[in-house]
Amino acid sequence: MSAIIVDDDVVHYEVLGRGRPLIFIHGWLGSWRYWIPTMQALSGEFRTYALDLWGFGDSAKRPDRYSLESQADLIKGFMEQLAILKAAFVGHGLGGAVLAHFARKYPELADRVMAVSVPLTASAINGALFATPLASLIESFIGRGPQAEPISREAAKTDPAAVEVSIRALTEVDLSHAVEQLTLPYLLVYGEKDSLISPPSNGLMQYLTNNVHSIELEDSRHFPMLDEAARFNRLLVDFLSLKSGESLTNLELKEEWKRRVR
Repeated sequence: MSAIIVDDDVVHYEVLGRGRPLIFIHGWLGSWRYWIPTMQALSGEFRTYALDLWGFGDSAKRPDRYSLESQADLIKGFMEQLAILKAAFVGHGLGGAVLAHFARKYPELADRVMAVSVPLTASAINGALFATPLASLIESFIGRGPQAEPISREAAKTDPAAVEVSIRALTEVDLSHAVEQLTLPYLLVYGEKDSLISPPSNGLMQYLTNNVHSIELEDSRHFPMLDEAARFNRLLVDFLSLKSGESLTNLELKEEWKRRVR
């Protein structure tokens, strides 16, 4: 286990591979651990990092740091500690929301963001996320067995206040307002069978800037990186292969991506 000190508190992370930096940020259900298969798949070309946000996994539990802005500052501190000048990012759920704030606040540090299962509006969040224990949600979306057990074990380390604070923030102010201010490529990815987070409407996508796109994977639920690992990884590689600053319209519409908005 690797750890650093950011703002006088412990931040846990793991790293794998060599090459350009690629940072993974987890969502509400779990910690860094469910990124392992994706990190392994991309470690031949990228130096992949996955860290635990404040209140999750083995990072410090500090309720005064659970806001989206404070989590964004954590990522900046993490990059400074490891001398990462600029990186591409993948964020899931909460992670994608934090990265929208991070990229808006520190655009010089982010090359691009893939945001997976991220609610752009308050209405996109299923109320089950408020009322259902994390372990039960994980069982609903991943099932039981060897794949789910380590994720459930990590989720048990979560401070419930970290989930509550972030969800409340997303219900009070639509994330779309932060996303519309971004100038970097921000690719939204959703599972068509996800009952926890709904994708943005066509109307909202038309409202957002041209560097924001949405793709849905038809056989995925809340964890596309696990439900359709091969397709997800191919999409991620294509996204990362775009030249820095190149428009997402240059991503070819491949049959396996199925549905793409705009």
